[in-house]
Amino acid sequence: MTELTIYSKENLHTSRKFSEANDIAQSLLRELNEKYILNLLHEANKPKASSALVQACFLPIATNLGFKNEAKGLFNKYSNKLLRPDYYRDLGAECGILLEVERGKTTINNMDLLDFWKCHICEHANFLFLLVPKELRQNDSMSPRREYATVCGRLSSFFVPGGYTNVDAVFIFGY
Repeated sequence: MTELTIYSKENLHTSRKFSEANDIAQSLLRELNEKYILNLLHEANKPKASSALVQACFLPIATNLGFKNEAKGLFNKYSNKLLRPDYYRDLGAECGILLEVERGKTTINNMDLLDFWKCHICEHANFLFLLVPKELRQNDSMSPRREYATVCGRLSSFFVPGGYTNVDAVFIFGY
């Protein structure tokens, strides 16, 4: 089963935007826990597979939830204007959701932190949906890395008073 952990700033749960983002997250979680999607995700999370295979498992779901694949123009004020998320959904009033999918480089190359940073600098997004494997094997002989637990531990520190950024909440999905 796909799991969901949510970290948010204090007192954010009463905001309309958080409620909207949470509703979308709950819809995504329900879809990700459909048996056929779980089977697809299991097959895509095998050694040497790419995150593109994982993305392909739920592209129709993300599209149905209003996400745009690799939205362009979100980082125009920066010198690296070509930076873009895997998916983006506008929530209006300069607020939105970046949805990022990771697999093999989740913590090995700090992609979870890069995704958080992208959301932090994006003036069009305040919420990050991050999909990461619960367990990761780079090859068949390797012991599994507990990516989901590691990512949850790393990103939780941004949601304690004194550690806040302009990311209002992160929704971490462990597939």
